[in-house]
Amino acid sequence: MPKFKSTQDILRIIGNKDQIRNFGVIAHVDHGKTTMSDSLLAASGIISPSVAGQALALDSMKLEQNRQMTIRGANVTLFYENDDGKEYVINMIDTPGHIDFTGRVTRALRAIDGVVVVSDSVEGIMTQTETVTRQALEERVRPVLYINKIDRLVKELRLDPAAMQKWLSNIIAEFNRLVDLYAEPELKEKWKVSIQGNTVAFGSAKDRWGFNFKVAQKKGISFKDVYDAYTSTDPTAIKKLSERAPLHDAVLGMVVQHHPPPHVAQKYRIPKIWQGDLDSDIGKALINCDENGPALMMVTTINVDPQAGRVATGRLFSGTIKDGDEVFLIDAKRSGKVQSVNIYMGNTREVVSVLPCGNIPALLGLDYAVAGETISSVKNVNAFESIKYVSEPVVTIAVEPKHPKDLPKLVEGLRRITVEDPNLIVKINEETGETLMAGMGVLHLEIATSLLQEAGLDIKTTQPLINYRETIKGRAGPIMSKSPNKHNKIFLRVEPLSEEVIELIRTGQLKEDMDKKEMSRILREKGWPTDEARSVVTVDPTGNMLADETKGVQFIQESMDSIKSGFDDVIHSGPIAQEQVRGLKFVLHHFVPHEDPAHRGLAQLMPASRRAMLGSMLIADPVLLEPILGIEVKCPQEQIGTVAGILSGKRGKLLNVDQKGVIAIILGEVPASETFDLSETMRGGTAGKAMWSTYFKTWQAVPQSVIKTLVTDIRKRKGIAPEPPSPDEFIDRE
Repeated sequence: MPKFKSTQDILRIIGNKDQIRNFGVIAHVDHGKTTMSDSLLAASGIISPSVAGQALALDSMKLEQNRQMTIRGANVTLFYENDDGKEYVINMIDTPGHIDFTGRVTRALRAIDGVVVVSDSVEGIMTQTETVTRQALEERVRPVLYINKIDRLVKELRLDPAAMQKWLSNIIAEFNRLVDLYAEPELKEKWKVSIQGNTVAFGSAKDRWGFNFKVAQKKGISFKDVYDAYTSTDPTAIKKLSERAPLHDAVLGMVVQHHPPPHVAQKYRIPKIWQGDLDSDIGKALINCDENGPALMMVTTINVDPQAGRVATGRLFSGTIKDGDEVFLIDAKRSGKVQSVNIYMGNTREVVSVLPCGNIPALLGLDYAVAGETISSVKNVNAFESIKYVSEPVVTIAVEPKHPKDLPKLVEGLRRITVEDPNLIVKINEETGETLMAGMGVLHLEIATSLLQEAGLDIKTTQPLINYRETIKGRAGPIMSKSPNKHNKIFLRVEPLSEEVIELIRTGQLKEDMDKKEMSRILREKGWPTDEARSVVTVDPTGNMLADETKGVQFIQESMDSIKSGFDDVIHSGPIAQEQVRGLKFVLHHFVPHEDPAHRGLAQLMPASRRAMLGSMLIADPVLLEPILGIEVKCPQEQIGTVAGILSGKRGKLLNVDQKGVIAIILGEVPASETFDLSETMRGGTAGKAMWSTYFKTWQAVPQSVIKTLVTDIRKRKGIAPEPPSPDEFIDRE
């Protein structure tokens, strides 16, 4: 009989860290995470057992229910009592599976210590399963594996019990290959999963049964029972199976046994996610998850409640937080007051007033908090490591209200959704006045516009536009450019950065405010000359760098801010099509300033450095990069030829075909610009029998056959001359 949750029960044991578990549910889209979560909620009495599996209770948004997919991710605190009568508080986060919402998964991982990776028994380990598992292992979050939809092995693949076991052991081996690939050396062997180790469970979330090794031994269940239940003529056979082996016992049993309590997990997680002094008082409080230490919390999710305002949810790593506490928002450099401390019970919030570390509080009253913010009860403390996203925004749409009087409402609506989802980027094109919204993919933007419409806004949107990048293939310089008054000369050269260095910048391992010696060491390891490695002036998160190699030049320090302004301008608007620049290293070679400060101000040096950078790029073999999406298609085997034809018709290519029973899984890649009508083409070509998902894969040079037309189209759309400028417009010869 499920024990009906009571906040009192939870509060009674929430201070005992041994009885707390923080875990998340991650998987490829449509492998059954939310359906499985329903069973766990039913076991805690949060929803009625009779609707578990259909309720999708954690998909609380209307959009999520309509589309049958998780968009936001949801937090819930469960009360669980195991067979031995031991009670646990389990903080669970259900995360989205679709790649467009992968940013939400990344943030959720910071708050938890373990994950249940859900995999479809027929499809096995898919691309997105690999992506989210890699993210979890990089955050030192321990995985266990739940293989769902076992009924498909009987109903679709017609496997007998022996064949089922063989099939499933291949999935387990494939998952362990990921652990081997991505886990840190000391964790690889410890964190691999196995049936005997009780780190793998099997079941059907829809039919609400499941077992792991421990449950199977205790209840005497085997794959033969599963096979018999699904081939039986008895209509109650499956229900009887779920009564014998309820799914929540299998999953929560693994969580309680293998996922560490917070004070154990923080000993190895804190050194990875917090860069402060581990021997300081704050460092020790974090490592030991000490409720008497200073309060330190990382915000992982922001929800905007129409009545209560911003709700900042995240992991409290040390200290205790209570109503009325004065706290500091470290990144925002502001103070705030906690009005109310809550915990989430699915889509409802319950006030608890005080919560010790090791838990996931939801705080009201912090109006300037954003996802990724560090909240502390003491000033001048190191912030937590910034969250590293696996993808970047590649599709843009312009949004405007149908009625001009609604413009303030649109601004407020956009502010709200970007606070909730930092992976949406909104900016205003100053030349055209358009409000542009960039996201991870077409679906991401579709959901964002639906949320604006749900808030009562009547809006118009343009067709999606692809974000391109500009870069160079060669090197150029030093070249010289003069300031508008001709009294200052800037000598500059440019060369491409290696992909390794770009990736280090993108993931935050190389950043402007890091220790200069450490930066120099990393760059020397990547093959940079010592002088250059020491002379980096600025590192832009978009993947560009500026270095100063001048020797003994007067006024260089006071002029550097003006020179950097030119750099900032160029990297946001390159010379070919005014698109963002990626992967460039500009090196200031020499600088001849005017003696008089009045003649070498921002108005002179910013245009000079801008001209030098644009000119050097134009003679260094400039190229336009387009985003390439990986595509994964599931379809009947007879449709393989059709899908390959559709991909090649869209400048794409087929990379691999894997056959799993009657289904073929096709991996390929296709330029993002060719995917806008992919739904219609794929549906028409395969008679609706193909399912697919796309994800950002890489940047690739636009082919010569289309570049001229593409550049002209982009420039016309932006209202600038159709032909790119020539280098002579920027380079001064004497």
